[in-house]
Amino acid sequence: MLQFSRTLLRWRTRHCSRRVSTWTPLATAFNAPPARRINFTHDDVGLFGMPELRSFEGFYLLRDNVESRTQELISEATSDQRRRKMVDIFDELSDSLCKVADLAEFVRIAHPQSKYTQAAEQACISICGMVESLNTHKPIYKALSQVVDHGDKLPTSEVDRHVSRLFLFDFEQCGIHLPEEERMRVVRLNDYILQLGQKFMSGAVQPSVLPRSQVPESFRNYFPTSGENVIITGLCTNAENVQMREAAYRLYLQPSKSQEDLLRDLLLCRHELARSCGFDTYAHRALKGSTMENPEVVREFIDELSEKLRPRADSDFALMSQMKRREGGKADARAEVWDTPYYTKQLRRQLFEEHANEFLPYFSLGGCMEGLDNLLHALYGIRLQNTDLKPGEAWHNDIYKLAVVHESEGLLGYIYCDFYERAGKPNQDCHFTIQGGKRMPDGSYQLPVVVVMLGLAQPRWSGPTLLSPARLDNLFHEMGHAMHSMLARTEHQHVTGTRCSTDFAEVPSVLMEYFAGDPRVLRTFARHFQTHEPISEDMLRRLCASKNLFAASETQLQVFYSALDQEYHGASARHGESSTDILRSVQDHYYGLPYVENTAWQLRFSHLVGYGAKYYAYLVSKTIASWIWQTYFEANPFNRQAGEKYRAEILAHGGAVPSRKLVANFLQREMTPSVLADSLITEIDADESKIKDLMITRT
Repeated sequence: MLQFSRTLLRWRTRHCSRRVSTWTPLATAFNAPPARRINFTHDDVGLFGMPELRSFEGFYLLRDNVESRTQELISEATSDQRRRKMVDIFDELSDSLCKVADLAEFVRIAHPQSKYTQAAEQACISICGMVESLNTHKPIYKALSQVVDHGDKLPTSEVDRHVSRLFLFDFEQCGIHLPEEERMRVVRLNDYILQLGQKFMSGAVQPSVLPRSQVPESFRNYFPTSGENVIITGLCTNAENVQMREAAYRLYLQPSKSQEDLLRDLLLCRHELARSCGFDTYAHRALKGSTMENPEVVREFIDELSEKLRPRADSDFALMSQMKRREGGKADARAEVWDTPYYTKQLRRQLFEEHANEFLPYFSLGGCMEGLDNLLHALYGIRLQNTDLKPGEAWHNDIYKLAVVHESEGLLGYIYCDFYERAGKPNQDCHFTIQGGKRMPDGSYQLPVVVVMLGLAQPRWSGPTLLSPARLDNLFHEMGHAMHSMLARTEHQHVTGTRCSTDFAEVPSVLMEYFAGDPRVLRTFARHFQTHEPISEDMLRRLCASKNLFAASETQLQVFYSALDQEYHGASARHGESSTDILRSVQDHYYGLPYVENTAWQLRFSHLVGYGAKYYAYLVSKTIASWIWQTYFEANPFNRQAGEKYRAEILAHGGAVPSRKLVANFLQREMTPSVLADSLITEIDADESKIKDLMITRT
């Protein structure tokens, strides 16, 4: 069978080379299934090249080693004979713990063998225990606090002092600075918040199960039944039948007392936690050290953007209402909240003649990787080099390993590409840090190691994996995170790459989506995987324009979500108001479509758990990315000078410099709410103009 596969590959190469002869080695590698390697001579190097992980039992050794090293570092930090800067000791402590915790968390999620996942989970639990112990270790806290308040006995830089303050804030998040009784209350609140969040998230994805008698007869036939119950498993946003869309919305989002109680208790506990730690509200606690700095600035930004968006979003909804009237023949029909995804898809089809699979042949995975490689070389002088994996280095046989190599600086780090779906693998696109970069005592640099995980279909012998435009955006987005890790050159691991404030961490990844949506960039690699013909200019214009349909109303929806999240975690939390009453009020103020009575979609809004008081972060990251794009790359997306400046002044610093300061220095303008709002409005108006021009051209 192995010999047959090789023969087939030789045949395909020989007979297809007449038409397809210009794929780079990188594209060729990603356009074929990863080679299965049979090891006869080489020793197993262990997962990620770590000899301890030749076996799952190595996690126990890693755990024991880091526990021993932690005790040594605690002794060093609290010693009168200390000879290193306090921040260096704490960063080594953080690095030692993260190397095991981050690795174990990834293996727990992604490894196909249960022995590895179970050992990794035990390592995660052990590291959590060590961290909890550190969070109650008053001698080391006092040693750090003394340095932050009065300075180190050794010379320190401004970055050193900033990172030391970050370490201290992490300590105080757990209430170590409080009297013992109050500290224990903080510990209990944190534990209760974790439990409430887990229960709320579980409830948020449960189907609605309603007695047939409670479901209007006209709705019953749209959903499956079980005995005397009707089961609604989700929103039917793309259903052509308007009654089905409405029915799913009203029934799936019916109020739930248990979910309401969980959300109320979660918000109240968060408020009490914040008050115990000296903050006015949970939002003030969550935003400390962020780009926006405090909830007052966030609210000002939201209000500025909301005011500017309103007439533009109203125009979007008016067009949707027109489409609904034409489709249904009802003169008084108007767009409702359950209609917006459907009519966005319909307009995309009508205006741009876009079909689901039309673009797929032009975006082979290998072609997209080649495009990324060429873009990154143009901007930063780096190449993505497909590198052979050593025996035992990967957790599955379909993994690629990329060496990130700079034309003059050499090797910058490694990206492991876990791109293909498989049984048991999480269905999510994400970026994992396995090892953060940092300056070592001998002057060398600890290279960053990351994993980019996607959920793409496996390539076949008949052809490569093909990406939809949305998948292409996701690939560029996650590689944006990876480049943040690769190009950061921080002194401290604690603030390397994506280890920065939540409302800044998405800026590099969202910026990469702008490149993925620019026809000049797409033109360099979008070509048919069989004929090698480039994508037509007409298809290219339609593809890029279709990404921005109804941008104003979609942005208004994100503003509404952000405002609701801020309201829930602001002063209203202390009063225990009904979350639905708050929703109704916020929706009336910030969104152009009305609240639907007897619904409570916030009870399925699971982002309230993971992004409590920080949901605005994506909106702000997009706004900053838009501002950077307009200022430095819109005129020329391959501008090397702009790329080098962006690397040196943004990416290189990770979280070592406050992100607000980074942005203001890079863009040479104060980052006020008004300036941010204007940046996004400028983009929306420009996109709307391009769409109208294309519509005129096509008619």
